[in-house]
Amino acid sequence: MTETATQRATEALRKLIFSGALPPGSDHLEAELAERLGLSRTPVREALTKLQEQGLVAIRPRHGARIVGLSPEDMNEIYEVLTALEAAAAGHAAERGLTEQDLAPLQTAIDAMDHALEMKDLEAWATADDAFHSALVVASGNARMEEAAQIYADQVRRARMITLRLRPLPTRSNEDHRAVLAAIKAGDGKAARSLHEQHRDGARLLLTDLLKAHQLNWL
Repeated sequence: MTETATQRATEALRKLIFSGALPPGSDHLEAELAERLGLSRTPVREALTKLQEQGLVAIRPRHGARIVGLSPEDMNEIYEVLTALEAAAAGHAAERGLTEQDLAPLQTAIDAMDHALEMKDLEAWATADDAFHSALVVASGNARMEEAAQIYADQVRRARMITLRLRPLPTRSNEDHRAVLAAIKAGDGKAARSLHEQHRDGARLLLTDLLKAHQLNWL
């Protein structure tokens, strides 16, 4: 399938937001963004509408779009929703009787996270971590759950990238992922849900504490 101009604009703007090139609280006109991306204003306008639905920007009539900020309080609320969605996904995945081939993306992501930690490559680890969580929700077999989880995962990803080098090496996170995958393979939905809830709750506490401690209050 050929990528549309709107899809290109959406992905390009997401990358600029996550990298901090479009910082929280900054305002940007359609014309400015279109010139920056080398696209016409129409796909940029459509991309901004999609990003607003995902909670990444706020469209302001006659003033373009403002990059939405996040606070530790926001992150607590976002994690509460995301944890519920992903824990339910883990439980569903365990109860579906999936094959090793079905679960291969989860194992591949864990292997990539392990390798990234060996190389002390935090960016590569973050990419593999995203892949694990995305594959987990896909394994639930619930497309609507997948769509909803992606919106909140995007918000978590933004905050995590700014705190990535402030945290200890995430070896515990890799161990948590292995435990969740083992429960899914064993068909134990209750354990998969519980383990994933504990994993995400630990990540929530770590991230919000870092935001508070370093006054990284994205307002």
